[in-house]
Amino acid sequence: MTPEFLVTHSGGFHADEVLSSVILTRLFPGAKIVRSRERAWITPGADRVIYDVGGSYDPEARIFDHHQRGAPLREDGQPLSSFGLVWKHFGHDYLRASAVPEEDVDTVHASFDEGFVLPVDLVDNGALSPSVAGPLSGMTLPGLLETLKPVFDDTDPDADDRAFHGALAIARSFVEARIARSAAKLRAEGMVRTAIAAAGAGHVLELPMGMPFRPAVVKAGADHLLFVVSPRGEDWTLTGIRKGEEGFELRADLPAAWAGLTNADLEAASGVSGATFCHNGRFIAAARSREAILAMADIAVAEALREAQDAS
Repeated sequence: MTPEFLVTHSGGFHADEVLSSVILTRLFPGAKIVRSRERAWITPGADRVIYDVGGSYDPEARIFDHHQRGAPLREDGQPLSSFGLVWKHFGHDYLRASAVPEEDVDTVHASFDEGFVLPVDLVDNGALSPSVAGPLSGMTLPGLLETLKPVFDDTDPDADDRAFHGALAIARSFVEARIARSAAKLRAEGMVRTAIAAAGAGHVLELPMGMPFRPAVVKAGADHLLFVVSPRGEDWTLTGIRKGEEGFELRADLPAAWAGLTNADLEAASGVSGATFCHNGRFIAAARSREAILAMADIAVAEALREAQDAS
């Protein structure tokens, strides 16, 4: 039965029940959120989903609390908050409702669980302190959502509920954006794999638009690729490929003679008509046309191979 009510506790709120509400309200848009600790509301029934309150975890009865003794844990023994429980049982359906392709649902579900849900679970259960983020501790999502609580001397009886719904709207934006980004990353990987095949043994990867490319390049073992070409608005760009996930060291830098030059100066230094820009850091360059950027790419590859040969 489709629930008529989504029941969580009244009073102050935390990230876990706010984020749980994001998932549940997408799946059950006609259900009303009820924030209460009254026994009549937090007792399971066919017309409701209860979360972060009620003292029980029973998926069949649709009650998802984690505060009781013997609360459920992840398979690796880490604690779950109401968000983790709701995501475990409703996350796949949420992704389908968000138009994530069926073949990507499991991958996106696991990625979102690890990178977004788990940190919330750990913070809510006191297993992870936001202070590990140092000066940014107050900028974590749980911390930011809690800043939306009413101030201590706001005596309006509706203040908590009003603040909760304000936090819910903001949290929804973050969840939807993170899911969309994860799904887009998988789409990009498919496009990059196609481009890698088209590049063959060449050293330049040409993409139809700007997109995340490094994960697919690494997964494909395409170590021969040195630069990436793609359109950007009316221009075209030439970028390097980072060696590692962290840091900025590239497989190959753009030519030193181009560094920091623009327009006529860069055209003169590169010998390419239509060259418009090269960053002083030598990780990106631009040109007015595909022909010009490919010519710059050829020059950059030749110099990089020559330097590699000289170094060996």
